[in-house]
Amino acid sequence: MNAIETDQLTKYYGTSHRRTRGIEQVSLRVEQGEFWGFIGPNGAGKSTTIRTLLGLIRPSGGRAQVLGMDIGKDREKILARTGYLPSEAVFYPGMRVRDVLKFSADLRRKDCRKEAAALCGRLGLDTARKVDELSFGNRKKVAIVCALQHEPELLILDEPTGGLDPLMQREFFEILRERNEKGTTIFLSSHILSEVQRNCTRAAIIREGRIIACDRVEALSRTSAKRVAVHGRIRLDALEGVKDLQETKDGCSFLYSGAMQTLLAVLSAGEVRDLSVSEPDLEEVFLHYYS
Repeated sequence: MNAIETDQLTKYYGTSHRRTRGIEQVSLRVEQGEFWGFIGPNGAGKSTTIRTLLGLIRPSGGRAQVLGMDIGKDREKILARTGYLPSEAVFYPGMRVRDVLKFSADLRRKDCRKEAAALCGRLGLDTARKVDELSFGNRKKVAIVCALQHEPELLILDEPTGGLDPLMQREFFEILRERNEKGTTIFLSSHILSEVQRNCTRAAIIREGRIIACDRVEALSRTSAKRVAVHGRIRLDALEGVKDLQETKDGCSFLYSGAMQTLLAVLSAGEVRDLSVSEPDLEEVFLHYYS
């Protein structure tokens, strides 16, 4: 059984006369136990996909199952077995952190005090403070504990590290890796590509509401595009397949997806003092797909 499975999942906002694209024909398969990445810039459709999966908004078409259950018929059962971290954490005003955590646990009818205390200790979260007084980063910590304290079998995380300092980000991902090693499926939505590259086994790239690539992270990085760095002077006018050109005073660097023979001909006609051709990292692959 897949932890998440969608087939042509579609969501439009508005009416048929004046509708806005959310997501279109999104088909995904996330296996149980995977640490899975969902990549795209703001507005690409990541949050719409997540909210549709959780039954928070109704799809306009297609179908989806989470943990083997239908997102429409079994929403409450799905939410009971899932931990969700939204990109922006909002809480009832006037509540203390400990009250928010207890409220979240009570909604799931589970005593989470032991796990909540352990998570608060690792994240440096003061449970006596009022949520109104917390910084954005500390509010994000509260949301993290709410999502993780009931030890769900599926974690859906939407831009989870916003507001966290680098040390807290490292501790957060350490917690996620520990959970994943115990069998928790993690669905990580992010526009920070290094997070996905360091932690995920497979990933999908979404653009303007549609999936444009889905594969193992290593395979996504092995595209036909290469990162070419040249020290010297060459003319790129007639060279097709050049993207992300970065010029310096002593050369240039660019992504190249054209014919290698053509590139060699251009290089040999120029004045090249040094040259390197390497595999692009995931961030450069992302630029390749989005250009």
